[in-house]
Amino acid sequence: MQPLNPAETRNVLVLGTGELGKSVLKSLVTLTAMKVSVMLRPVYENSHDTDKVELAEWLEKLGIEIIYGDAADDSTEALASQFSRFDTLVSCLGFAAGPGIQVKLTEAALQSSLVRYIPWQFGVDYDVIGYGSPQPLFDEQLDVRQMLRAQTRLQWQIISTGMFTSFLFEPALGVVDIENSTVRALGDWETAVTVTTPEDIGRLTARIVAEPVGDPIIFCAGDTVTYRQLANTVENLVGRTMRREQWSVPYLRTELANNPSDAMRKYRAVFAEGRGVAWKKEHTYNAAHGTQTSTIAQWAQQNL
Repeated sequence: MQPLNPAETRNVLVLGTGELGKSVLKSLVTLTAMKVSVMLRPVYENSHDTDKVELAEWLEKLGIEIIYGDAADDSTEALASQFSRFDTLVSCLGFAAGPGIQVKLTEAALQSSLVRYIPWQFGVDYDVIGYGSPQPLFDEQLDVRQMLRAQTRLQWQIISTGMFTSFLFEPALGVVDIENSTVRALGDWETAVTVTTPEDIGRLTARIVAEPVGDPIIFCAGDTVTYRQLANTVENLVGRTMRREQWSVPYLRTELANNPSDAMRKYRAVFAEGRGVAWKKEHTYNAAHGTQTSTIAQWAQQNL
């Protein structure tokens, strides 16, 4: 790939207005030289639905231009035409968009005249995890990486951030169960996990968009802890002893086999294996650039 000129990436389109998408948008608009747009589904246009109206008003207040398109329903060619109006594309459309969407967006990006593409890869190190993991959606992420590596025209960067910090405390995941005073280790107590808040991901993504770096894959982290350290942190915050329960890899694999369509069982099994789900915070992009990020303790103090 040719060296990237930052001046060529001043017209950016963001896909997605969920928790991460909003964080990225809020951070991008603080960059004075950046023109920021977002793509909404056509159902948002002229809608009287309260939530849709409020989102449109929020975007307008931030000075963000709205274009309309549908990643699921529009053709690859139509998406490519839309993307060609911009220099940089940042996708915050995650797995909830449905299977096949990540590959479709990448195909459209490659067909377009975009200069730079930051796909939805805000998560684990899919290269290390490899194909055939307990979470089949991860295979599509590897397909995207192969597509990007097989070409030389389009600049691309992947921002690996681990799981959202809040996901560790999601009751459905079952790791931190405040109500029942329980902390569970996925794998064992020395298994590690990297987490970052959406707000921090938004700030880091905006900086990476504004100040391109040479590495195609960038690692960020709000915090990296073992499950033992997590349990200790939770106990210090709540001021009581938590019951500790270990969910081993064999146990979680059996649980998944008993209900292979259960999304949370897939995630538990992947994170329990401990491959590609954690990296040292001191070796990250944010550490190298002196960017402060929220630790698990800081997040929990504000949200529990």
